[in-house]
This record gives sequence, structure tokens and C-alpha cells, in this order.
Amino acid sequence: MSLLARPPRRAQIHQQINRELRVRTGAENLYRATSNARVRETVALELSYVNSSLQLLKEELEGLDGNVDADQPQSEGITVPMIPLGLKETKQLDWATPLKELISGHFGEDSASYEAEIRELEDLRQAMRTPSRSEAGLELLTAYYNQLCFQEARFVSPARSLGLLFHWYDSLTGVPAQQRALAFEKGSVLFNIGALHTQIGARQDRSCPEGTSCAVEAFQRAAGAFSLLRENFSHAPSPDMSPASLSMLEQLMTAQAQECVFEGLLLQAPVAPHDCLAQLHLAQEAAQVAAEYRLVHQTMAQPPVQDYVPFPWTTLVHVKAEYFRALAHYHAALALCDGARECPAPHPRGPALPQEQEDRRKLGKAHLKRAILGQEEALRLHAVCRALRRVDLLQVVLAQALRRSLAKYSELDLEDDFCEAAEAPDVRPLTSDRPQGPLSVFSAKNRWRLAGPIHVARGEGGFGFTLRGDAPVLIAAVVPGGRAAAAGLKEGDYIVSVNGQPCRWWKHADVVAQLKGVGDEGVSLQVLTLLPGAEPPGSGDRRPALGALLRSQKERGWETPGPAQASPRPLLGWNRKAKRGKAGRRLSPAPHP
Repeated sequence: MSLLARPPRRAQIHQQINRELRVRTGAENLYRATSNARVRETVALELSYVNSSLQLLKEELEGLDGNVDADQPQSEGITVPMIPLGLKETKQLDWATPLKELISGHFGEDSASYEAEIRELEDLRQAMRTPSRSEAGLELLTAYYNQLCFQEARFVSPARSLGLLFHWYDSLTGVPAQQRALAFEKGSVLFNIGALHTQIGARQDRSCPEGTSCAVEAFQRAAGAFSLLRENFSHAPSPDMSPASLSMLEQLMTAQAQECVFEGLLLQAPVAPHDCLAQLHLAQEAAQVAAEYRLVHQTMAQPPVQDYVPFPWTTLVHVKAEYFRALAHYHAALALCDGARECPAPHPRGPALPQEQEDRRKLGKAHLKRAILGQEEALRLHAVCRALRRVDLLQVVLAQALRRSLAKYSELDLEDDFCEAAEAPDVRPLTSDRPQGPLSVFSAKNRWRLAGPIHVARGEGGFGFTLRGDAPVLIAAVVPGGRAAAAGLKEGDYIVSVNGQPCRWWKHADVVAQLKGVGDEGVSLQVLTLLPGAEPPGSGDRRPALGALLRSQKERGWETPGPAQASPRPLLGWNRKAKRGKAGRRLSPAPHP
């Protein structure tokens, strides 16, 4: 029956999308033609409605075209919904005319000989306008972003531009924006890379450990993309790429990653109520999530962000801040009331827990009271927002938590208990597993050299190095005269591959476990060495020639994800200017990576 119902719904969605596009075109023309401030404000509001409708319709269409199970990842596990970000839309662009003029006018060559390569570049841009919500879509956006980096390095200079007008729609408001700067095109594509990571993270099945890990990684990468964009794109013509908006998005994705970390802790092993330290640890982790969301809510409530952030976003963030703060008090109450009496303080400098059972009961009851008040406030906020009221799963989670707290409170409420305990203190936010991504290292601000594979044999004292940090793992020290030193490893190298397995996102314990399982044959490592200067490894003019810029997809490696590949230019290279000598007017052979 579902198969018979799908085609009519898909056709109906296409009709609705076409209708919304026609409305947007008319509103866009009016927005540009009028100079009346009141009319522009009204049209901008209409564009925001159209933008929201288009994003919802395209998400529904993506669900019909994809796997049904992927659309409902949270049908069995009860998890709080996440906030995905819609992609920026763009109009079709003619690369051929300016590139052909540049080839014939500046380089003095026959532009007709490059028609196939130019056509492939145009096909790539056309395809990246509607990427799939998957790793394949990320590869498509990454491939086009790499091409923009090559174009900027070869064809664009402060005194010369391509003369193209890049047209993009704001992701939050739907208002059109346009610039002739190639950096605007790059920034918009990078924004969509981050937005697509948020959609992938929101679609993960977080009822299993694998799903939470994938969601953490996706939101973490999204936060890194928005951070990089904020640091390198300061003159945004659209609100979604302003520094304030990008800072808010970075904070939001960090908070959602932290929430997934907390969910992963709950899935690792069921925590018994009498395990005092485990319950206190969960309380502090929940308080950390609440603190992250409170920071996001404060940012969303400040101008100018509050003017264009969707109201359901602000409400959901507020609901989550209250919910996780209440959850922290609930786990603190379990630690006090059901935990062992000899349970120490969760932190050496923290307050000592009461040792008398009655004192612990009263303090636990006070924490439960704050938990109940917080959960009731979360339900009230949920009921205020009409959009959130349609999210049944969120109401189920909030109501379930409230019933659980009320049941526990009734157990502790004695008939002759007439003395009200003092108000419970706040739970101190603390996390032992804060997501830290490799984007702080693998950033356009850094230059690095990829070395390896390097074979390291095991000696009597091990491999001869010590490790530190997570994602990526750093070689903190190398034993002089040891096996690692003899192989060429140096202090400060980052391990990115172990026996052919990419590990730049691995934690310290995962790399150590992999190394411990290595036999006498040794291990093969690839490492990344940060370079002190801005010059990449090698010397001379390494700028790719036109043949390399417009090379076919297979030859340029567009079928593989860019971030995991070693290339002559970093994936997220920004403001990469050709400063190492003057380029000749003739096209030179393309140097291979």
C-alpha cells in the first residue's frame, strides 16, 4: 500500500516546490525593485516563509527518495530531536564564458581545447546545487570546493576577477544575496558542507552506540566548518554567514554534539541506582549539556540573531536547557538517596556529601523538587510553541522524565515530614568526554606534510614513543635511540593512519588498543607534521596549471572524500593567493601531487 501511495505524494511535493519557487521569484523581484523600507520588510518576511516551506518540502522529498528507515531513525529509541540546518540555494552559473575569455585573452591559447573540462566544472556545480543527504553529497560539495580553491589560486587576483555574479539565498531568511567575489561562492559552499553535516547528524539512530558516535562526529564537523567560515569570511552579504550567526551555529552544533556524548554514556552500560559515583558523573554530564544549551539560548536571544533565527529553534534550545538541568538534579537525587553511604565527593574540591541517611534523603528530595520544577517548565515551553507541539516524540521524552521524577519523589515523601529542606544547590557542569575535533589542527591556518607509511618495529620497551590527546592523537615524546626515532618519527607528529586505517578521528584509547594488538612484525603509521611557516612542503611554483584545474573527476579524485586525502592544497585552504613568483602567460603542464 505504501508503494502505491508514494508516487502521488512525490508528484504533489514537486508541484508544491514549483509553486513556492514561483512565489519566491516574484517576491525576489519586488524585493530588489522597491526602495520602500516597509515593503522590503514585508517581502523579506514572505521570503522567510517561502524558504521554510521549501526546506520542509525538500526534506520530505529526500525522505521519499531514500530509505524509509533512514527517515525514522528514532522510531524505537526515545531520544530528543536535533536541529538540522537547511542548505543555501543558488542559481545556475555560466562558468564557460569568463573562463574561455580568460584562456584566450590572458593565456593566449585556444579556449575550444578546454571545452570538455569547462563542461565538467559546470556539471559539478550543477550537481552540487542539490546534493544528497549522505556522504556522497559531502564528497560532491568537497570536490567543488577544491575546484574553487584551484580557481582562486590560478585565475583570481586583487586586480582581476572572473566577472561572475554569484547568487545565493540565505538559509535562515530566504533573502537573496549576490557578490562578484569568488570568496562568496567558496563561503557558501563551505556553509553547505557544515549544514549537510548537521542533517546527517540529525538523521542518525541515536538509540545505539554507533549512531551516537556518528552523530557526535557529524555535529563536531559542522561546528568546525562554521568556525572556519567565521574566522575567514568577515564581509558576508547574507545574515546566515554573518559572524554572529556563525558563532551561534557553532555553539548550537557543539551543544548537540555534547548531548550525543551524554546519550552515548547512557548507552554504554546501564547505571545501577546504587552506583553513587556513576550517578554523580551522569549528573555533571547532564549539567554540562544544559550549560551548553543555555549559552546557545543566550546567543539566540541577542540581536541581530534573534531577528532571523526561527522561533522553534529558540524554544527547543530553551526546552533542552531546562530538560537537561532537571536531568542533572534527578541523577544527583539518585546518587544521594540510592547510592552507597561511603560515596565520596564527585570532585576533590567539591562539597562533601552528607553521610547521614536522613540528611541524604532530604537533600535528594530537594534535588528531585528542582528536577520536577525544571521538567514542568520544559513541558510548558514545549506547549507554547505550535511547531514543537507537533513533535510527539519530544513530548513523550519530557512527560516520561516528569513521571519518573514524581514517582521517585513520592517514595521519599514521608507522611510526618513537615520540615522542608533547603533548596538544592546547582549541579556543577563537568564532562570527561568533551568532543574535540581535528579541525583545530587540520585547518587552513596550518600547513602540514604527510609522511608515511612509516614502519615501526616493536622493541623490548615497546615502540619508543608516548601518545597524548584525542582526534587526532599526538606523539608527545620520542625515546632517543628507540625504534620510533630510528624510523623517523618526531615529537609533535599527529598519527592519521594505523596499518592503513584512517584514525584522525580516533580517541587516545582506540589508538593505544590498536597498537597493543600489533605483533612482532610491527606497525605501519602515517603521520602529519605541522610546518612552522605558511609555505607548503616543496619549493618552486606549485600552482596547478589550467589542465589540473579543469581535469576530469576521476583524475582529480572527486570520487573520494577530500578531507581524508593528501593533496597539494589543503581542503579548507582560504585566501590562498599565488605569491610564490609570477605566473607565465602560457599554460604549463600540471604538476602531480
